[in-house]
This record gives sequence, C-alpha cells and structure tokens, in this order.
Amino acid sequence: MRHRQLRRQLLTAAIAVTGAALVLTGCAGPAATPTPDADATLRVGLVLEPSDLNIRTTSGAALDQILIDNVYQGLVSRTEDNQIVDTLAKSHDISADGLTYTFVLRDGVTFHDGAALTAADVVDSIAQVQQDPTFVDNVALQKVASITAVDDSTVQLQLTSPDSNLLWTLTGRAGLVLESGATNDLSTTANGTGPFILKTWKQGDSITFDRNAKYWGDAPKVKEVVFSYIPDASSAVNATLAGELDVQTALDANLKDQITRADGFSITEGKTTDKYTLAFNNQRAPLNDPLVRQALRSAIDHAAIVEAVGGAAVEQYGPIPELDPGYENLSELVKYDPEQAKALLAQAGQENLSLTLTIPSFYGTSVANVLVSEFKAIGVTLTVKSVEFPTWLNDVYTNKDYDLSYVNHVEARDFQNWANPNYYFGYDNAQVQSLYAESVAATDPAVAAQKLKEAAYLVSKDNAADWLYTAITLTVVRDGVTGFPVDSVNSRINLAKVAVTG
Repeated sequence: MRHRQLRRQLLTAAIAVTGAALVLTGCAGPAATPTPDADATLRVGLVLEPSDLNIRTTSGAALDQILIDNVYQGLVSRTEDNQIVDTLAKSHDISADGLTYTFVLRDGVTFHDGAALTAADVVDSIAQVQQDPTFVDNVALQKVASITAVDDSTVQLQLTSPDSNLLWTLTGRAGLVLESGATNDLSTTANGTGPFILKTWKQGDSITFDRNAKYWGDAPKVKEVVFSYIPDASSAVNATLAGELDVQTALDANLKDQITRADGFSITEGKTTDKYTLAFNNQRAPLNDPLVRQALRSAIDHAAIVEAVGGAAVEQYGPIPELDPGYENLSELVKYDPEQAKALLAQAGQENLSLTLTIPSFYGTSVANVLVSEFKAIGVTLTVKSVEFPTWLNDVYTNKDYDLSYVNHVEARDFQNWANPNYYFGYDNAQVQSLYAESVAATDPAVAAQKLKEAAYLVSKDNAADWLYTAITLTVVRDGVTGFPVDSVNSRINLAKVAVTG
C-alpha cells in the first residue's frame, strides 16, 4: 500500500512539473491516456466461495460467477445486457421450423492443456449433459433428440419439438464445451478454452487465475486475477479500505458511507435479475395451505425490507424480474395488511403458529430480523436458523427439509423452477406447467413472453413464495481499474475487458 501511495505521489509531482512547463512555454496538449499494466494482478472481493469446482454437478451461482466466460466457454454466450452472441461458434443457424440448430466452429481454438477444439468435443460435452440427470441443466436439454458432428467444424442439434429457450440454455452450463476424454479432476481443476487459466484454489481463502497466453481471442489485459472470499460485509469493506482489494462486489448498502468518505474509490450501481426469494415449502404443512401462504405475504412490508438492505433494491411481487421476458408488475396481488393476515390465519385454523426460517449465514440478519418482527405482529413465531451454504444446499435445496428459506436466485430467465414440482419450492400447478410448456414451444418470442406472463400471474396469485426484492448491485472499484462489469444480470463476471492502470 505504501509503495502504491509513493508511486502516486511521484506521478502527481511529475504531472505538476510538466504542467508548469507547458504554461511557461504557452503550449498545451491533450491529456495522456493511462497505459494498462500488462503485468498487473487484479484483486477481486467476492462473498460466496464454491464448495466444489465441478461445473457439471455442483449447484450454486459461485461457480458460474467466476468460471463461465473466464475459464469455460460454450458455442454461444451472453453479454452484460443479456444479448446472445456467438463464442466458440463463429456462426449459427436455426431452421424455420425451430427444430434444427447448426453451429460452425471457430478456427484455432485450443483448450488450456493445448488440445485443439473439435466438433467431437462439442458433441460429447452437450450429449453428456443431455444424457446424465445428475448434471446441472440436464432437464433443459430434454427436447434435444440428437447431437451430431456434420464435419470437423460443424455441429448440429436436432430437436423433437421447438424450444424457445434452447439458445439461452446453451449460454449456460448445458452448453459449456469441455475436452472429450480429458482426465482432470473437475472438482479441483478446470480445463477450458477461456481467456484465463485456473491456477490455484486455496479453500476457505481465494482462487487465482492466470492469463491464457494462447487464448484464441483478444488477450486479457491483466496477468493474474485473485478472487478473495470475504463473506462478512464489514470485513470486505475493511479489506477494500486497507488496499487489499481492487474491486469489491456486493457492497452492503448500509456500509456505503464508509466507502464514499474515502478517497480513491468509486461505487457503481448496476441492474440485476437477483430475486431475493422467501421460499415457502409448498409440500409441508401448514405451508401447503394457500391461506397460510397468503397470510404470511400479507404480513410483509416490502418497503421495510428495502429499507433494511439500505435501499439497494426494488420491490418485486412475482417470480419474473423486470429485466426478463414475461415481466409484469403484480403488486396488485398482495398488500401489506397485518389485520388481514391475522384473519387468514384464523380462517386456516392456525393459532400460535411456529415456523423456522433457514438461511445461508452470509446473508446476515437485517432481513431476517424484519421478518421475525412482522410475523410476530400477526402471532407467528419465526425462528431463524443460520447455516453454512453447503449445509443449506444439502438440507434445503436437495433434501427439501425446511419451512421457509431466504436466498438470492441470481440466474436470469429461471421461471422453469416454478414449473418443476420436484424443485425445492415444491410448487405443483398443472396450469402453470402447461403455460410454461406453451412458452417453450413458441417460435414467436412475443408469444413465449405472453405465456410466461400468464404463468407468473398464477404463481404469485397462488402465493407460492414471496419475492422480497430485486437487488441493485453495488460494486466498489479502485481508481485505476477500468472495464469491470457494472450490471449483474447473468450471474457471472466476465473479466476479459478489465484493465489496471495504476
């Protein structure tokens, strides 16, 4: 830190001398553009550390956040504003009937171990996901009938029926291309085609990437990236102020003033599809009773929730956020009305109801405390059970052993979870499932969005959960760092354009 301050002081002095000389000679010139340091290390603070690096079988956004785009790539990918672009494919074509997708591969792409990308790698990668139900996003490929290599550089997917989500699906885990026959341990290593190479993982501390010197695209502008995992919000701010981080993601809005009072930092505010969802276990009594679910939603003051998170949020009343197809403002379906909540509980025959809220520990207590207070006001005792994230994944996500849970669903366009009765929400509505199927089958995007809107209306009307808010992401960026993503609408951080100049 002292070295950086001294360097800045010397640079400031040099600029002052140069400026004085220009004034004395009557000359002037354009300001010099800082040159990126090609040998720089970018230090990024994150909240949630992966429990395992296996991108095929390990759920959770922590893997998508750092590995997709940076280490692993697919035929297509998403931009920061959620546009689909060709990546390992240099072009793609969709037949008029929506049943045949043809991709032509780029030339000169290699995996990190030096092996050349082939059509066989693509076929094998997508087929593995399509055929193995233990792989993340396996269900999303069930309309794929066949995956074939037309020739060495062309891959074709044949569908049983149109799937309006397929191209989007291929921008995620289902479309990632891994080397066929590679024997590396996916739980601790990674062999992708991206601009960065996984160097080390110090579990409980950090993950380090190196620049891929043989990357097929534009070379990364930094030599190394170190992701430091700091789940405690105050500790993350302290690390930033101490000069230990160049970028701090997910700044707690309640701590924003500590950053704004310091010199040398800026805070960006970005849009997200982060849906902070209060999940109800729809398969467990008494939450399988629609009246109980409606009562709990009526007890929640969403404005108080937004205030509790420092205002870095917008209220959301349905399963689809504003940036996704099918969004509709559904605030009319639920009103903050504690008296109505009490009446609904009485109608449901519930008295002195006690429930448990299971949350990952890194979410803190702000929102949970509001919920405890608001539920107490209607005669419901809410016990908060704070657990480590691996425990949450096992108990809540996998085993569905919970009453209520509060977690951020970051992935864009994930409505399919409400059409899947086996998902941890346990929500089973045949009409919703039918509408979602119609949306998927639509070849017209407008029709697909309309069907999603109709389905989302039913989910919210059923009070299948409460959507507490959509987050506004706050990112702290040190002066001299450019190109770090502002918006966070697809749960991954693409570092290809990030540069460090000072």
